[in-house]
Amino acid sequence: MGIGIGTGIKDTAESWETVASRRPFQGAKTAVNSDQVRMPDGSVARRDYQAHPGSVCVLALDGEGRVLVLSQYRHPVRRRLWELPAGLLDVPGENPLRAAQRELAEEAHVKAAEWRVLADFFPSPGGSDEAVRIFLAREVAEADGERYAETDSEEADMQLAWVEREELVRGVLAGEFGNAALVTGVLALTAALAGDGLDALRPADAPWPARPYEA
Repeated sequence: MGIGIGTGIKDTAESWETVASRRPFQGAKTAVNSDQVRMPDGSVARRDYQAHPGSVCVLALDGEGRVLVLSQYRHPVRRRLWELPAGLLDVPGENPLRAAQRELAEEAHVKAAEWRVLADFFPSPGGSDEAVRIFLAREVAEADGERYAETDSEEADMQLAWVEREELVRGVLAGEFGNAALVTGVLALTAALAGDGLDALRPADAPWPARPYEA
């Protein structure tokens, strides 16, 4: 039987029994876990997935309503993708807001005075435990100090642009943008503007059960 409209549905925490677990691969930033999981009927099934520290992204909005985007080559999909400034939560328990502020400064040499949580999501929950938090950054200005010198060759090749939100929405719906955080962020921003407004978004220090952190 289905669930009726207006029932207040939401995701809930749940954990099925893991009978055994091993890690056949450990990379520099992520790993692969192989778990034996007991199903509701009592059988045991193998689930292989990427173990990921989590990520933060920043949708920076300037005074003209334009969104800051970066173009970067992504080898696994053989594409140069337009994306939001983003980075990994490299330190366990790291405060996601501070990580987002750092990434925005390093990748775009930009700072912001106003921060909100725009959206939280799992980009590929069937194959990875990665959790992503997208922040909305407003009242932006050039960051202090010297521009960060990127040593990674792919990131050093990034291009930066400020793009009208409406242009990004059209591109998303036309299939011209495929980065999950960009798609989620732009559509969430559009929904917020059409709804209760940006000031009604969650505060920047809102709890994040998927990646608990220290204040």
